[in-house]
Amino acid sequence: MPAPALKGVIAYPVTPFSPETGEADLPALTRLVGDLVEAGSHAVAPLGSTGESAYLRETEWDAVCETALHAVAGRVPTVVGVSHWSTETTVRRARVAARSGASAVMVLAQTYWKLTEDELARHFTAVAAATDLPVMLYNNPGTSGVDLRPETVAALARKIPNLTMVKESTGDVARFRALLDLSDGALSVYNGNNPVALDAFRSGAAGWCTAAPCLVPDWCLALHAAERSGEHAHADALLEAMLPFLRFIVEHGLPRAVKAGLELQDRHAGPPRPPLLPLPPAPSARLRELLDGLARHPLTGGRAAGRPAPAV
Repeated sequence: MPAPALKGVIAYPVTPFSPETGEADLPALTRLVGDLVEAGSHAVAPLGSTGESAYLRETEWDAVCETALHAVAGRVPTVVGVSHWSTETTVRRARVAARSGASAVMVLAQTYWKLTEDELARHFTAVAAATDLPVMLYNNPGTSGVDLRPETVAALARKIPNLTMVKESTGDVARFRALLDLSDGALSVYNGNNPVALDAFRSGAAGWCTAAPCLVPDWCLALHAAERSGEHAHADALLEAMLPFLRFIVEHGLPRAVKAGLELQDRHAGPPRPPLLPLPPAPSARLRELLDGLARHPLTGGRAAGRPAPAV
């Protein structure tokens, strides 16, 4: 099964919550997803770890999935994160995503007990068999505790026809080429580690999976455009300018940092859900400095960094 036309900047939205009730704020989610599409993101990926999917009740998860896909309205491809501790719930989520119109689903090895290779293979096979959608395998040992080596991923892809994509987030650039070589180019490879965005593209990655477009879409898209057009020195300069911001949002936790940044931009997404706490005042002040610095940076040509036009 061919992968959907996923390439370029793949934007990961947060899930907004009401500050008063703590419930999912679906109108705010609609606005945020609309902003991402209208800013020019090449694809949207709701319900990743940035979207706090692990903290959602299943009825909430369904509502967030349906709302995000409805907001995209088929304008760009969508990749829905369906991961859960149990195979049963992951399968259920994959089917909901398919019914709601997702282009593909993304599966992380989300575990408590360390899974054997046979258990991982059974889990991924069951999820892939639940729908006809292409599947993106997500390798992020920093959060999952499971490192899916390129050899393991390529072997799984040979056994699972609709496992056509892999998001590799270790930051080990050599893995992008290894995944392509071991799969004879059958796998599309995506980068989930912000600092190596350019190295990943130069090693064959088809796309950059990132939450940064929630706050600075112009910068992310400019970097991709410069790299794609062969303006490598300009792309390098853009990434160098962005790196303090990109490192900050990961180091402070994407839901905390992105929601704090949206608040600073008067685009309210509420607090993260407990046990997560909002970003404290001192880091929030630093985030303001970083965003203001990007807004004033000469590479922006005087435009406000990443602030989309107000929704109408």
